[in-house]
Order: sequence, then C-alpha cells, then structure tokens
Amino acid sequence: MKVCTDACIQGAYTARYLNGSDITAPAILDIGAGTGLLSLMLAQQIPAVITAVELDTAAAGQAAANFSSSPWADRLLLTEQDVRKMDGPAAYDFIITNPPFYESALKSGHAQKDQAMHATSLGYRELLQAIDRLLLPQGEFSVLLPAVQFKEFEQLAAGAGFHPARVLQVRQSVNHGYFRTVGIFNRTAGALQTGELAIYNEHNVYTSAFADLLQPYYLYL
Repeated sequence: MKVCTDACIQGAYTARYLNGSDITAPAILDIGAGTGLLSLMLAQQIPAVITAVELDTAAAGQAAANFSSSPWADRLLLTEQDVRKMDGPAAYDFIITNPPFYESALKSGHAQKDQAMHATSLGYRELLQAIDRLLLPQGEFSVLLPAVQFKEFEQLAAGAGFHPARVLQVRQSVNHGYFRTVGIFNRTAGALQTGELAIYNEHNVYTSAFADLLQPYYLYL
C-alpha cells in the first residue's frame, strides 16, 4: 500500500496537536491502521502506547512487520479484527483514523482497493459508534476525509455528541481548492480553531508551512 501525502499531513498535524496538549502519556487507538503509518508517526513524537486495529489481513501483516522493525516496537500493538467487535470499557485518551472516504460512489471492482477507499465494511455512523464506545469521556479523536465528505461527517458527529475543536483545510497547491480536511473532535462544544495548508506553491515547490510540518518525518525537506 502506498504512503499518501494527505495521511502524512494528518499524522504530523495530530502529533503536533498532541505535543501541545495536557495529556503526557496517552493511550491511543489507530482505527483502520493500514500499514501502520499514522501509528508510527505518532509514536515518533508522543510517548504513548498505541494500539492499531486493522481488518485486512495483508495490511495488518505489513503493519506488524513495520512496527517490529521500528524503534518504538515496545509501544506499538497490532490487533487484526473488526473495530465494531472490540469490546470492553472505554480505554483510550485519543483515537486517530483515516477511514474509507466514500460512502456512496462508484467502486473500482478491485476488492482491496474498494475496502480501503469506500465504506464497504465501516460506514461513518458505525465509525462514530465505535469511537463513542472506545473513547474516554474527556478523549478526542482525529479524522481525515475529503473536504466534501467532511461536512457530512461533521453533521453525523454532532448527532453523536462530538464537536470539532481544530480543523485543517488542505490544498494540493495555492492554486487549488480544498481537497482534504483534518478534524480533531471532542465532546465539549467550544471555540473552533481553523487553519489551512497548501502542499505546493505557485512554482510547484513544497510550501514552507508544509516543509515545517513534515520535516521531522521526511528525509529531504
């Protein structure tokens, strides 16, 4: 599976947010971990125990291998299961998820790609139900979605008792509109902090804001 720039932005933005929070050693859950990118990015910056849950066997195997070969292997746990079936009381201070993007769109016919890109196995409502069940009352979660779908998700989140605290709108370049949104939600309605990030400038070079955010993770910034 490829590493997507927008997922890297979510990981870096979320890690920076957590570094500025009052939670010093949170228990973190990564829902739909894929190959473990987000877990690894957070582990690099946050002294947390991170549990990654992934349904797809091939992706889970890759994540487990990536975790075991990383410097943070002792704080990274991989469980291959359906998050809807994870039981037990709420146990996580923070949840991060890069869920399937599209709930109602044409599919490619490639089963693994469709499961990754479309909500074929986990819809937004079910995701929110899982988050509500597994997140501690004072906990927060980070989600990455296309800009249009984020608005729909935000409405569903409000119905589930979650409110956005931080929102980052992402552009491919300064000449493009928003195509991705990262949101950090909690159960307390308060002032919303918004920001935007362009990946490329008018010369098709990384912007200084993007380079600053991703420098801890990219070798050539």
